Amino acid sequence: MGKKKAGRTQKPASRRRMPPAPRVTTGDELKKSAKMWNGTVTVSEFVLHCAIDPEQRTITIVSLALIYLVTLIGNLLVIAVITMNPHLKTPMFLYICFLAIIDVVNSTNLIPRMLAILLFNSSTVPYGPCLLQLSVVYYLGVLEGNLLLVMACDRYVAVVYPLRYPSIVTSKVVWASIFLVNIIGAVILTPYLVYVRELSFCRTNVLPYCFCDYATMVQIACTNDPKYIVILSITTGISASYCVTLTLFSYYKIARAALKISSVKGKQKVFSTLLTHLLVVGLFYCPLMISYILPGVGVKLSAEACTSLIIVAILVPPMMNPLIYSFRNKEIKSSIHRLVTGKRTNPEIDDP
Repeated sequence: MGKKKAGRTQKPASRRRMPPAPRVTTGDELKKSAKMWNGTVTVSEFVLHCAIDPEQRTITIVSLALIYLVTLIGNLLVIAVITMNPHLKTPMFLYICFLAIIDVVNSTNLIPRMLAILLFNSSTVPYGPCLLQLSVVYYLGVLEGNLLLVMACDRYVAVVYPLRYPSIVTSKVVWASIFLVNIIGAVILTPYLVYVRELSFCRTNVLPYCFCDYATMVQIACTNDPKYIVILSITTGISASYCVTLTLFSYYKIARAALKISSVKGKQKVFSTLLTHLLVVGLFYCPLMISYILPGVGVKLSAEACTSLIIVAILVPPMMNPLIYSFRNKEIKSSIHRLVTGKRTNPEIDDP
């Protein structure tokens, strides 16, 4: 009997030595899925927490769906018209076509995921696809900013040096500038890809954002080295500074050339184009500079404010670009009319 009692008393003791069952908390779940890699705690997935007021959820979903629909229809139509019409293989239209491709890819990279979160609460994103979305956002953002600069310079040469334009802006120059824009995007993206793999996520894997974003990852990471956020302010500040400065300088020279036009209608046309182009540039740069540069200098913005700024900067310009850069152009309008109706129109008499 004594042996049996001794045997019975050993079982509770063995149970006491077992580790307690983990509680269902974000930290515990993170530790279960976390992996150690060179001293860095990595995670297998992130959870996106889109900070949208429940009262504004429905209007946000409808707005995003409409923005995506208009962006797809407008930009795909521009791409189709330019690629199908051999008369539109000029430098200006090649730039417009490349801009439309960037806008389609960028919107497709962001809006479907945001709609899935808001509609179906599909907020879990694996680590690899999250880094891919982050990379595409930053890469295409740099591409679009530099392409807007190249397009402004193209218009500057066309207006200020109209007779020399065909010899200056050749097809080789166009493709070389597009290649250079891609190189700049790859160079600026590289430090982000290096730094984001150094981040350690030991507290949480919840990103308080509607999509995977480098700055948000830095905020939730356990790594406190300021270099991770400083690189964001430096690259955004430098790229935005030279792009905005040169773009505004090009439009300033165009405006000065427009003042020399004797026709009042001609002046109105040029200044109307300038104002609409500057509107797109402002919508693209101002929110990005506010949301990325201010955190780097110690100014904190609320999650709702950051989300709204990024949505305006990344999602609104792709919707407006076809209206401003393409559909106001008489050659584009003529080609769309012929594509839709099958009837040939004369772009010479079409309203600009």
